[in-house]
Amino acid sequence: MGSTMRSDKNHALKLRLSGRSYSEIKTSLGVPKSTLSGWFSNLQLSPTAQKRLASRAYKKSMMGLLKRNRRQTHLALQRKLKIQKTAERGIRHINQQELKLIGIALYWAEGYKRAIKRNGREVTHHPVALSNSDPNLVKIFIRFLIEICKIPKNKITANVRIYQYMNEKELLTFWQKTTDLPEVNFGKVYYGISKSSLGKRPFNVLPHGTISIRVNSTNLFHQMMGWISGISDEKKYLQK
Repeated sequence: MGSTMRSDKNHALKLRLSGRSYSEIKTSLGVPKSTLSGWFSNLQLSPTAQKRLASRAYKKSMMGLLKRNRRQTHLALQRKLKIQKTAERGIRHINQQELKLIGIALYWAEGYKRAIKRNGREVTHHPVALSNSDPNLVKIFIRFLIEICKIPKNKITANVRIYQYMNEKELLTFWQKTTDLPEVNFGKVYYGISKSSLGKRPFNVLPHGTISIRVNSTNLFHQMMGWISGISDEKKYLQK
């Protein structure tokens, strides 16, 4: 037994002097780390051995960090999905009054609201127009126009703006299906760089380009302005 221990100790010393870690030696010889600690208490390692141990410790630390990051990313994703699903279930059936308020709020945020002026004077004709790149937002706004504003579908027109690397035919087909508007309702396709990005955004930030939904109705424009004024009046909100 004594010769076996001496053999293990000698082997362990050789491994340690070559730059092997306690874990590697334990795996190789089956000797507990506490025993190895006693054997190596006064052992001086060469710079080469120290470099190997430091490199291994760094790699192990990085692997641990990556593993923790992957775990944290997974937990963050699970939390995100749980929060979103819970919030989604909190929105049930949307009635007509709610659709009206949603449509007004969308136009307040994204719609064309500035009165047209020529030669310093406001003209008498003002269209209702909203531009966006979000297909779901556009669909909701069209429902608002049809169901709340009672605009016939044939009075709703659309123009698509596309950017570099985009296929005109594919995007027109996409927006025709999204809006459920016939091809005849679509005007000229515009090409250009987004003024807000000036070409600095990656080309795939707006994968469907942008679409402008338009109704040529001055009466509806003034009605929209009145609705926006109505919901922006803080005195109409209930106070606790």
